[in-house]
Amino acid sequence: MIKNIKFSLDGKEVEAAPDETIWQVARRVGEEIPHLCYRDAPDYRGDGNCRACVVEIEGEQRLSASCIRKPEPGMSVLSASKRAKKARQMVLELLITDLASPEGEFEKWTWALGVGKSRFPVGLPIERDVSHPAIRVDLDNCIQCGLCVRACREVQANDVIGLAWRGADSRVVFDLDDPLGDSTCVACGECVQVCPAGALKPAQNDELAADRLVDSVCPYCGVGCQVTFHVKDERIFRVDGRDGPANRNRLCVKGRFGLDYVNHAHRLVQPLIRKDGVKKSGDLIVDPDDPSAAFRIASWDEALTKAAEGLKQILKESGAGALAGFGSAKGSNEEAYLFQKLVRTGFATNNVDHCTRLCHASSVAALLETIGSGAVTAPVVECLNSDLIMVIGANPGSNHPVAASFIKNAVRQGTELVVIDPRETYLTRYATHRLQFRPGSDVALLNALLNVIIEEELHDKQYVETHTQGFAELARHVKAFEPERMAPICGIEADTLRLIARKFAGAEAAMIFWGMGVAQHTHGTDNARCLIALSLICGQIGRPGSGLHPLRGQNNVQGASDVGLIPMMYPDYKLVADPVAHKEFEAFWGCDLDPEKGLTVVEIIDAIHAGEIRGMYIMGENPAMSDPDTSHTREALAKLEHLVVQDIFLTETAAFAD
Repeated sequence: MIKNIKFSLDGKEVEAAPDETIWQVARRVGEEIPHLCYRDAPDYRGDGNCRACVVEIEGEQRLSASCIRKPEPGMSVLSASKRAKKARQMVLELLITDLASPEGEFEKWTWALGVGKSRFPVGLPIERDVSHPAIRVDLDNCIQCGLCVRACREVQANDVIGLAWRGADSRVVFDLDDPLGDSTCVACGECVQVCPAGALKPAQNDELAADRLVDSVCPYCGVGCQVTFHVKDERIFRVDGRDGPANRNRLCVKGRFGLDYVNHAHRLVQPLIRKDGVKKSGDLIVDPDDPSAAFRIASWDEALTKAAEGLKQILKESGAGALAGFGSAKGSNEEAYLFQKLVRTGFATNNVDHCTRLCHASSVAALLETIGSGAVTAPVVECLNSDLIMVIGANPGSNHPVAASFIKNAVRQGTELVVIDPRETYLTRYATHRLQFRPGSDVALLNALLNVIIEEELHDKQYVETHTQGFAELARHVKAFEPERMAPICGIEADTLRLIARKFAGAEAAMIFWGMGVAQHTHGTDNARCLIALSLICGQIGRPGSGLHPLRGQNNVQGASDVGLIPMMYPDYKLVADPVAHKEFEAFWGCDLDPEKGLTVVEIIDAIHAGEIRGMYIMGENPAMSDPDTSHTREALAKLEHLVVQDIFLTETAAFAD
């Protein structure tokens, strides 16, 4: 075990962990050292380039940058000596020479160190670059600290930003010195978040100062990025990433710049009730700019009373089976839990579901069947500990960009990437091996991999014996799927199939990511079963760098399922049809519950057409736009006698609401 290092900091004995720098130790013990080119955040290394954090070390002629210098036993460090302070002041005075208007951290440190106007000649002004819709570039404020370069290249791995030219002419450039708007920038905004001087800023509302900061979670995809909203006059004008377990401060263009919808003019701020005599039909459209043709504004008391009375009347006349509810995968766990509880206890039915049915239901079914849980077995960031990553039926570069950034980081540190997809995706350029197979032949390809691993006895025998069941049956099943027989079906050469199988089986740690390209098939559950079997027989679950990760579409698909927003499961995946679970929840909620599993999203729409379901409560879902067979769905919504819709916009579904 490596011991901590004892040294002196400003006359006090302190201890440093072996991997800590002087700057980190100083911060931990409450000593603040100026810094510009450094971020004490995951994935950012010290660079020692700005020299604003220099400290004096007894016995050494030169000052040292504390962001990269590590303590040594017995070392004596002076963080605020006269010499160190003078050097810092000179650094900031030289940097401020070329700055039009110091901002952010740079401005903070100039005030703290008492640096005002510079004595040195001012450089020539640089024209602002306003070509990008989300990011404003003002190189007159650039101090060339290099943080944006590290953010773009080393953290997000996008390789857009660099430093060009030499000496006094050196400056930040995008691609081949293109305007930012014409470059390959994906607008992740990582450079904006770390820029200490205001050279890179949000294009909109960049001059605002926040009234308050609100910590939250990104409302878009299923990665689960934690964010901080900068709020001014109840408007979100800037979003920064937080150090959450899923994103480690990173965001993508949607999470960083896509929150202006919160204050959109179409936001519903008052309850609406359908006007008497306004009929519904499958082709109904309501203008969100002017909903008055179909709806009238109501008070909350009137709207809530009308909503409840309509549902109660149907319940009284036709019983529990005549009602249903669609919850939302974009709300919180608490909202999803309360919604399914309302349907089960208030409507007395298990006819409750959400969009999981239309995206990863096959994955959830396969995961529950094979490993007992519908959840991922490892977070995205665990791929940084993998030797091999397999991505199949997913395009995280577009749909889950933060997840893609970690995969790119892993590849750059030596991890092999296998991309299996009929399409050419964003990650293809980073792939070590690319298998562009024939659409629909997923099972043939994956069974060929299983065949090679089992026939060549490459599987983890100890793991299989200890942690799995049914291996002999699997081995018999895949025996007929030799690569030579499967190659003509899937379009991948037998030798390539054997190579990938051997590499996966031989990896110390391997992760599989899959998306709806795998799940949304008539054989989607079989696809997921194959992937799970592949991981299980190779022992690639339960260890660092290994695991299964279906990439979810909306931000809380997983949580909504966890808390029971599905027709066959109570919270915590307790089966509705299980008598023990049924009794437990009856006792917990204090009422009788329906012992039969409910209808799914698709079955509910069919039941409306059959006249079995007469009323619905829909929260945060938009089946009139997103469900399969749109005309069929819209005709069903129009047929409902009583529809209650809870949403923040007048969606296509809300147009059918009572």
